[in-house]
Amino acid sequence: MKTLYSTTVNVVGGRNGAALSDDGFLDLKLAQPAAIGGRGNATNPEQLFAAGYAGCFGSAVIHVAGRKHKVADDQVAIAASVGLNQQDDGGVALSVALAVTITGVDQQTAESIVEEAHRTCPYSKAVRGNIDVQITVTAA
Repeated sequence: MKTLYSTTVNVVGGRNGAALSDDGFLDLKLAQPAAIGGRGNATNPEQLFAAGYAGCFGSAVIHVAGRKHKVADDQVAIAASVGLNQQDDGGVALSVALAVTITGVDQQTAESIVEEAHRTCPYSKAVRGNIDVQITVTAA
């Protein structure tokens, strides 16, 4: 396998710490969400995961749609919701809901594009079989 890109983000202090990427572009405070007993008022790992997945999945959709259907970047919108869920055994697990909107194609085409994107997106590949991912598709 050939590495196309690699990055490193250092986190000190876990969920209540700070994150800094090796190039300095990501530099932010982290905080456990207030909804689960934290102090809030800062980014949390679930938000970062949602942003990463939405960005990656959006690029996969654009790639598939652009090749076959001439869909431009600004015609694809992804809303990623990441849940931190209590498991029966006391542990926690993530869940993801992706809401995909594609402008300029019909519903059947949009669903076909998203299905192929889900097969090829690196994030989708990474979580397949490990995280519950629900996808809704809207053609606009």
